[in-house]
Amino acid sequence: MMTSVDTDLMRVLADPLRLRIVTLLARETLCTTHLVEETGARQTNLSNHLRVLREAGVVETEPCGRFTYYRLRPEVLEGLAGRFAGLAATARANADSKRSC
Repeated sequence: MMTSVDTDLMRVLADPLRLRIVTLLARETLCTTHLVEETGARQTNLSNHLRVLREAGVVETEPCGRFTYYRLRPEVLEGLAGRFAGLAATARANADSKRSC
């Protein structure tokens, strides 16, 4: 069963730029400067999206001098993927079930 936390997480990941950020962070830990270069987004816009991802628990930060590095938290995505896998299994098991009118 999907929870409100799952729904909030799906909303967070539905934004194209945030999904791009998550995709980039799946490959490596990056700082804001790298993400600006990779996405072409403005630094302030990118920082706002990173804040949303951080507050949702999707990414974590690592200070390094005057830079902040961002790392993806794969267990958060695995949890959401598990929920969808459960829904798919339920749908498969009940494919022939139909409520009469």
